[in-house]
Amino acid sequence: MADSDTYHCDTCDREVPSDEAIKGETMGNLDPETWQTLSCPHCGNRLKTVFVGGE
Repeated sequence: MADSDTYHCDTCDREVPSDEAIKGETMGNLDPETWQTLSCPHCGNRLKTVFVGGE
């Protein structure tokens, strides 16, 4: 299993470091200041929605 700094893309079967993932707005009503969607830089598939807001 990948560590927290790497995400697995099921679409193109690659490991993507978090610093290479494309960061974008979330779907739905999530606050974009608090949440970001990480996508694969190779195929564009959504990897994960992550919390980026302060505590």
